[in-house]
Amino acid sequence: MRKATSTRTKTSTRTSARTSTRTDTRSPAPRAAGSHDLIRVHGARVNNLKDVSVEIPKRQLTVFTGVSGSGKSSLVFGTIAAESQRLINETYSAFVQGFMPTLARPEVDVLEGLTTAIIVDQQRLGADPRSTVGTATDANAMLRILFSRLGKPHIGSPAAFAFNVASVRASGAITVERGNRRAVKATFSRTGGMCTRCEGRGTVSDIDLTQLYDDSKSLAEGAFTIPGWKSDSFFTVRVYAESGLLDPHKPIRRFTKREMQDFLHREPTKVKVEGVNLTFEGLIPKIQKSFLSKDREAMQPHIREFVDRAVTFTTCPECDGTRLSAEARSSKIKKIGIADACAMQISDLADWVRALDEPSVAPLLEALGGTLDSFVEIGLGYLSLDRASGTLSGGEAQRVKMIRHLGSSLTDVTYVFDEPTVGLHPHDIQRMNNLLLRLRDKGNTVLVVEHKPETIAIADHVVDLGPGAGTSGGTVCFEGTVEGLRAGGTLTGRHFDDRAVVKETVREPTGALEIRGATTHNLRGVDVDIPLGVLTVVTGVAGSGKSSLVHGSLGKGAGAAGVAGAEVVVIGQGAIRGSRRSNPATYTGLLDPIRKAFAKANGVKPALFSANSEGACPNCNGAGVIYTDLAMMAGVATVCEECEGRRFQASVLEHHLGGRDISEVLAMSVAEAEEFFGGGEAHTPAAHRVLDRLADVGLGYLTIGQPLTTLSGGERQRLKLATHMGEKGGVYVLDEPTSGLHLADVEQLLGLLDRLVDSGKSVIVIEHHQAVMAHADWIIDLGPGAGHDGGRIVFEGTPADLVADRSTLTGEHLAAYVGA
Repeated sequence: MRKATSTRTKTSTRTSARTSTRTDTRSPAPRAAGSHDLIRVHGARVNNLKDVSVEIPKRQLTVFTGVSGSGKSSLVFGTIAAESQRLINETYSAFVQGFMPTLARPEVDVLEGLTTAIIVDQQRLGADPRSTVGTATDANAMLRILFSRLGKPHIGSPAAFAFNVASVRASGAITVERGNRRAVKATFSRTGGMCTRCEGRGTVSDIDLTQLYDDSKSLAEGAFTIPGWKSDSFFTVRVYAESGLLDPHKPIRRFTKREMQDFLHREPTKVKVEGVNLTFEGLIPKIQKSFLSKDREAMQPHIREFVDRAVTFTTCPECDGTRLSAEARSSKIKKIGIADACAMQISDLADWVRALDEPSVAPLLEALGGTLDSFVEIGLGYLSLDRASGTLSGGEAQRVKMIRHLGSSLTDVTYVFDEPTVGLHPHDIQRMNNLLLRLRDKGNTVLVVEHKPETIAIADHVVDLGPGAGTSGGTVCFEGTVEGLRAGGTLTGRHFDDRAVVKETVREPTGALEIRGATTHNLRGVDVDIPLGVLTVVTGVAGSGKSSLVHGSLGKGAGAAGVAGAEVVVIGQGAIRGSRRSNPATYTGLLDPIRKAFAKANGVKPALFSANSEGACPNCNGAGVIYTDLAMMAGVATVCEECEGRRFQASVLEHHLGGRDISEVLAMSVAEAEEFFGGGEAHTPAAHRVLDRLADVGLGYLTIGQPLTTLSGGERQRLKLATHMGEKGGVYVLDEPTSGLHLADVEQLLGLLDRLVDSGKSVIVIEHHQAVMAHADWIIDLGPGAGHDGGRIVFEGTPADLVADRSTLTGEHLAAYVGA
């Protein structure tokens, strides 16, 4: 009986458990998974952030605003995106991590709710001479497969159409270690598409030997005139002088035919110099490897000047600039070769691909068509696939990177954009806004660092940082909706609805720069007179030919070139390159007069006051911190115990100027240093002039010893502007100087441009910002469209005439902006 009772009890217990389970199912407790709708940041202290805490809604479009240097990039890229990438990298094995960049954990107390971050920044694409728009976006890879399947005559695999792959043929004996070892005769061949003459570069170089050496001198007398080739350099000069192949005491012009052949063209040969094994190589192949294999824009200014002087680049006569071998060019689909396809404007190439009806390669045609359509959709349909990636502007490079994400099936990821509207005409900004909204609507979190009010206006959530820049910034001034921002009273809110007015009176030109028959890129024999002595703004949609007209006619790079008797200073969009040892004082040349002033006041050498030279702390070599490399783990940086982060030897810090040592001077802001060197014992006119220019461009808050790696994009742009303002030139050419500038900073830039013009300079600005257009004395508008739809002058005149005329896209948008 007891047993039966016990059984019944157990049964009833089980029944009640089942009942309980059913009851729980009907009224579930809220699941924790549904509460992760925010990215929470608490106590962020990266760069100038001051214990910033924000909550960013997921699956919404959040725009980060604030003046340049207020901490937007430090929060978005340096904290949120950096930690997301670091956590993802940690999921890989230690072996794989060893090949990846090591990332330290950002200085932040709490980071919750992170998702995978996809960063689309403004870093220029790799500027390798063989890198093109097609190779950077995989469009070339798909085209090569297409031609290897459909091209007539059939010449081989996709590699046969690749200008980065050389043809290889080999034959000989190989040893197979299987059972009994025996030699087997084997042949190997691979057909590549590389042009053998230019090695896939499309251009060949002709070197002016008179720029490499002085043939009246001997090698021992220092005949070389190549930058960086010092007479005691073991690996360059001495290997020629002491190789035993050449007479070091004979003037080069008296070399025998054999000696000249060895000197200029000899294949790499092992030689011994003072008991050290070195490689002797002819001067011309050595110059080609050390200088000409690098991208011109990535070179230091003095190296670039040498290359421009010593080398002339001409289109390869064998491949006519297509980079491809004759076999690769001979294979065609419907009378179009791969070189013709790559040279087409992408919008036209997309139409050609859609017209191909080949069921055997239908998936490939669909994928290729989708990629090309993405180019058109994002406003880059005017490019061609053979365009060198190093020639793209920062905005174009950013949009090229976006292409691979547009058709992605990934959802619930975080897309991080750095000023996606940079380089865009107001007409194209709406298209970019639609793309950002599309990414959000697929269920993604979109974080955008932006200054343009047109993009801020579409945000679901706004985070405004400030109130100032540098040490005056780094706090959150506002979080909320766009309407709240407008009423919030912050600097961004107050300037949000600012609209410039068109100039009522314009300056009269003092002359003109005549450009005749300009045909660079898509220009169609353009004739135009650019007025001198006034502020001229060149406008037009992206790809209309603005940069081609100005840079192609007035010189390239950030140097000075003579045009019609005037010195032209060109300030382009190229990024400032600098290590953590570089700072505003070294970049602008400010440190030289400061070092000399300290040396003169103390009766010692100027080199003592350089943290990269004799004055450096021996423990940290002048870096101020000790870096410990932990292989695939994030490296650790600790403040140097010997110099306490001041970077200099203790004996150097005993020398003073105006009561301050060199480390205290480098810790000053530009405004403090301007006052310090402006008078009294530390009065240094040369330093004061540089500091004046830095203050002029709105960088008064910047610490002069702050590493360049910590500067924002807008700060770097203005630092470059301040540096070039010191060059003696009658004509200044500025390429989109409002990049990275807050609405409030644009007013200061306009004041600077006015001061330049009023001092007798001629200023030519390539710009999309309507406030700069409205402030111009003269506008030159190119268009009407991009690529082959552009390249013509569609308007010349004053801003008031452009607004009244409204015959161009620029005119329509400027009229809407000024409320005409």
